[in-house]
Amino acid sequence: MPQLNSTIPTLFISHGSPMLALEDAPTTKFLRGLAAQLPKPSAIIIASAHWETDEPMLTGAVQLETIHDFQGFPKELYALRYPAHGNPELANRVQSLLTASGFKTGIDPVRGMDHGAWNPLLLMYPRADIPVIELSVQPKHDASWHCKIGQALAPLRKENILIIGTGNLTHNLREAFRGHHSETPLWVTAFAEWVAEHAAKSNIADLLNWQTLAPHARENHPTPEHFLPFFVALGAAGTPLQARHLHEDTALGVLAMDAYAFGN
Repeated sequence: MPQLNSTIPTLFISHGSPMLALEDAPTTKFLRGLAAQLPKPSAIIIASAHWETDEPMLTGAVQLETIHDFQGFPKELYALRYPAHGNPELANRVQSLLTASGFKTGIDPVRGMDHGAWNPLLLMYPRADIPVIELSVQPKHDASWHCKIGQALAPLRKENILIIGTGNLTHNLREAFRGHHSETPLWVTAFAEWVAEHAAKSNIADLLNWQTLAPHARENHPTPEHFLPFFVALGAAGTPLQARHLHEDTALGVLAMDAYAFGN
C-alpha cells in the first residue's frame, strides 16, 4: 500500500470488540495492513476510551503489562500479550507539554495497556518493537478539551511520534448486545456520514459541537468516551486540517468501525 504521507499523520481507530485481534473481520484485515501505509514511528502515544480519569494521565512504566479488561470471552483471548516497552522519559515530556497548555497531568508508574490500546497495536505492529505511552480520556470534559490535549502534543509529530486515538465512531453497546439488527440502522449511518462529511470539509467547529449538531448523537454515544479519542487525534494533526477516511465497516450491527488519518 502507498504511504499516507511523508510526515506521520495522526490516527483515529475504531477498535470494536476485544475479539478484534482473533477475528478475520474487515477491520482486522485493515489494521494488519495499516502500518505499511505509515512511516515507522519512533514511539506511539495512544489515547484509549478504556482509561477514564478526571485529569489527563499517562503510563510511565518501562514495561507495559497487557490488561485483559473484559469478561466472558474465549480463553484464547486472555492468552494474548502485547509486550511493548514504555518510555518514561517521553512520558515526562508529554506531561510537560500538557502542563504548559494548562492541564493538570499525572503519570501512573505501574499501569499497563487496556484492550482499547493493545488490541489494534497487536494487529498493526505485532513485533511490539515500538515504545508506547497510553493516555487517558476525561468523559467529564468535552470534545474541545480533548482537541486541546491533541494540540499540546502536536509538536511531537515532527519527531516521528505516532499519535492515535482509539475508541469507536459509534458505540451503543445496549443495541449491539440486543443483536437484532440485520442491517445497519439509519441512525448509525446518518451519524457516520455526518462525521465523514464534516471531516472532509475540515469543519472543525461543527465536529467539536457534535453532541448538539450531529444526527442521533446520543443514540450512537449514550456516553461520550468512545468518541473523545477522535478529537485528540484531530487536535494533534494541526491546521489546516486534512482528513482521510481510511476505513469503514460495521460490527454487531451498530458499531461503526471507521478509521481516519489526520494531517496538515
